[in-house]
Amino acid sequence: MNADRAEVSWDRPKKQWLVRIQVGEEVIRRHVKVKDADHTDEQMLRMMAIELAGDEGYQLDQAAVSILR
Repeated sequence: MNADRAEVSWDRPKKQWLVRIQVGEEVIRRHVKVKDADHTDEQMLRMMAIELAGDEGYQLDQAAVSILR
């Protein structure tokens, strides 16, 4: 099954990246700890979102991932 889109943003209070995966009306939220969060590039964040979607049983196109900084 395909996910519609994903959004990756920085959660300041938790000091972790937050990935929101949208599948229809359902939204899956997962926090991700990254060792060096300050030096995380966009490609790594996109791959992280795709991997998380896969862990949830969904396929996600790289073009459907947006990064909010």
